Amino acid sequence: MSFEYLIDPEKGPQWQGVLPGKPVPYVLRRGEGEHAKLFGDLFTVLLSGEETENQFGIVVSDSPAGDVIPTHSHDATHETFFVLDGKVRLFFEDAEGGKQSQLLTPGDFGYVPAGFAHAYQIVEDARMMGTLSGGFERFFQHMGTPTDSTATDQPPFVPDFPRMQAAAQQHRMRFLRDYTWPEQG
Repeated sequence: MSFEYLIDPEKGPQWQGVLPGKPVPYVLRRGEGEHAKLFGDLFTVLLSGEETENQFGIVVSDSPAGDVIPTHSHDATHETFFVLDGKVRLFFEDAEGGKQSQLLTPGDFGYVPAGFAHAYQIVEDARMMGTLSGGFERFFQHMGTPTDSTATDQPPFVPDFPRMQAAAQQHRMRFLRDYTWPEQG
């Protein structure tokens, strides 16, 4: 799979027409939005930076148990984790530089500001909603592959390393390979 569209978006997947692309009122029904498959997860963009003058975006993820999102930090992206279903272990660096591990269950909320190392593990099949700094919601689409299906049993999409690297660079994200966490499974 090519990652050329990270350099020239016209060469890659186009999602125009699903979301309005400008700040106007709209409604999405269950299952609607812009869908992308990344590894075993299905990400759905409900609101992008284009609709909020780049202030924030909202995504929903449907993730199978066992997935571990590796430790990373964002230079300019704030990220929230609101668990709708399932269980998610959130690992994060606190304000004093300490390493925290918290199990989030339905109704629980986590927040990681820009610049703080974090990771998470899907402990039990989970559905989460996240609000992100505007523009970062496109990361999941840039690294993943578009899909029209909302089925969670689709084959995984594993991007090649150059694609992952290009998407991380474009969205000012750094992977922290040697970072370890308490209770990391």
